[in-house]
Parts: sequence; C-alpha cells; structure tokens
Amino acid sequence: MQGSAALVPLLAAAALVVLALLTAGPWRPPDGRVPPSLMRELARRQLDLSRLAASARARNASAAPAGRAAAGALGCAELSGAVGASLVGAGITKLVRKAALSPGGEEVALKSVHWAGGDVSRCVQRHGHPEGCSRLASYKLLKEAVLLERLDHPGIVKLRGRCYARSLDFEMRVVTMLELGTPLEMIPLLQTPWEERFKICLELVELLYYLAHSPLGSIVLLDFQPRQFVMVKGVLKVTDLDDVSTEELSCRANRDCTLEFPTRSFIFPCGTHGKCEGMNEKRNLFNAYRYFFMYLLPHLAPVTLQPILANILNATGDLRYGARETRRAFQKVLHLYKSGLYLQKKPSPLKEYIALKGFHHTDAEDYKCWPSYSRLGCMISVHNTEEAASICSSHPQCQRFIITPERTWTGESA
Repeated sequence: MQGSAALVPLLAAAALVVLALLTAGPWRPPDGRVPPSLMRELARRQLDLSRLAASARARNASAAPAGRAAAGALGCAELSGAVGASLVGAGITKLVRKAALSPGGEEVALKSVHWAGGDVSRCVQRHGHPEGCSRLASYKLLKEAVLLERLDHPGIVKLRGRCYARSLDFEMRVVTMLELGTPLEMIPLLQTPWEERFKICLELVELLYYLAHSPLGSIVLLDFQPRQFVMVKGVLKVTDLDDVSTEELSCRANRDCTLEFPTRSFIFPCGTHGKCEGMNEKRNLFNAYRYFFMYLLPHLAPVTLQPILANILNATGDLRYGARETRRAFQKVLHLYKSGLYLQKKPSPLKEYIALKGFHHTDAEDYKCWPSYSRLGCMISVHNTEEAASICSSHPQCQRFIITPERTWTGESA
C-alpha cells in the first residue's frame, strides 16, 4: 500500500474535494473500452456530485467548514494498520466492516463498494464492464462523504476519514471510515422501558428538525428504514446518507406533488418556484411516524401523558405537524416528564412504608417485572419516593423498594 501520497487530501471546500476525487488516481476518465451508455451514467453521477458540492460551497460561503474532515482525519496510513476486520453488514451497494486501527485500537466502521451486490451486478449485466460499474457504485460513497463533511449534528454518524488509493486491493479501493455504532434492533427496543423508547423518538425528531433546516436545505432520507440507524454510546444516529436528496421535487401543478405511502397519500402545493413545498420535511416525518412513533410512543406510557402522545401520533400520521411543531410537542412531553408534572394527583401510600438507610437486598429477594432496566429483577425509573411507593403498592409481589443513586437520562431515579 502506498503511503500518504496515495491519499487524496481531505480538503475543506467540498467542491475541491469532489474535483480532486474525479480527476486523480483511479477516478481519471475511463478509457474508450467503456460502453457509451455507461459513460453517460458516470457523467450524470459526476454532475450530480459536483452540483451537490457546489451547493454546499454556495450555502456555506460565509461559514467555516463543519469540521468533519478536520486535521487529524484518518487516511490510508491508518487503514493499512487495521486489524481484526470483520463483516457487520452488506447492502445492494456497500459492505460495512468493523476494524480496530493501530496505534490506539480505535474501532471504526469501514464502508466500501459491495462488488457482488445488486448495484454492481445489475450494472455489469447491462454494460459488461466491471471496472466502470464499480466506479459508478463508488459515487454513493463519495456523495455520502461530501454530505458528512457539511452536516454537523449529534444524530448523524461522524466521518472519521477515508482512504482513496490505487494500490489497495480491488475490494478496498475507496473506503470511508465512520464512527462505529451498533445496529438498531426494533424488537429488543420494544421491550425497553417507555422512557428509553421516548428518548429514541425525541432524538429522531431533533434530527429531522435539523434535516429540514440544514445548511444544504431541506434533506429527505429516500430510504428511510430502521436499518439505516445505529446506536452510538446510547445515541440514535443515521448512518446511511448516500440515498438522500437536497432538492424538493419539481412540479408544474399540485398533482405533481403527490406523496404516496402503502396506506396513505398526500398532495402538497406546487410553489411559485416550481418546487413541491415542504415535501421533503413531511416525507421524513411520516416515515418517522410509521416506523418509530407508532410502535415506541404509546405502549406503557404514563397515563397522564397518553392524550398528548395520541395527539402527536394523529398529527404526524395526518401530516398536520411539520418538524417544528413535532419538536415543540416532544419538548412539552419531556418537560412534563422531567418536572414530575405527569404524576397523577392521588393519596400517597408512602406512609405505609418504613424508611431504612443503607439497606441492601439480594437478587433472590427480587422479582421480575416488565419492562425493567434489569433482567435479573424489577428496576424501573421513578420521579420520587412517592411514585416508587405507588408503583410498589400496585404490584402484589412487591414488599419493599430501594431508591438507588443511579439516574436515567432524564434524571429520574432507577
């Protein structure tokens, strides 16, 4: 493997990054053996990428780069020392591997083109040119890198660097390095306490609000699925940005602005500039509703919060709310929950219990409840001792409870 000379510099200006990638190394214009039809597709991808980079530069002309490709970003030299690479995911376009970089042992996710995936295979069937088809598929990696350099939000996975070198083996010619997360698994998530499920939805809403007002304009996630998200140190993050659009759909009349889902369809106004107004934002919101809110918000929510949550579900399911209104509604729920205002007004059973300090118990004395923060016993979050006493009194198996010093993300006791 070549050293730093083989690495395209991680330039701050996105347009310069694209120009360097498309005019150097293996990205030089293909030779005459490439079929004209494939050449046209490559040219279209290059034009789209250049437009995205130019848009990023124009919208951020007076602002500093987002800092995702700052000094110290990882490159080919770091990748050459990677150890323990193992496959963690494969899609129609990309392979994702986990590896530890040396020195230091930092674990990262490595994305590269899936040469046996559907995108490359179908391209080869059409054009019969594997090398040109691999270049075509690699544009998605380049597009994602440009986006990650310009977007800065806790809900977007961080770009740690990339390697772009001619001397790498065929499967690793273009590699992007991202912070490593764990796949979001909905079934285990459905079994977690309501507070944790609400946290996931709140983080998603904050992300969608940012995407609706991003430095690149309103961004829509075209392939919005739970599998596009990962958990990084307990935070929900979107990890695939190669299949997004930063442009609203063009239109001539309102009928051109029809947004169709399996069970619903919506029509948006065609604006004076020939764009479907708000379509990107609302598409993200409805997908959040049907993939996340419907399943995670209502089940076992505090009784007094259920009417507010039902209103959120109805408003996002009917697309009456935009990202701003949805975010405001979630913040209201968060305030009510953290402040304890959600607690029902009723006589406290606390007087039925005797307070003992320094009391310890064994696992054998505990019983299991669901949902619980512990699989070994019944550990739930409460706002205060009154709520703990009320919950214990409602469980026939509960004879005593212990307030631990542990705190959940909202500050509740566990």
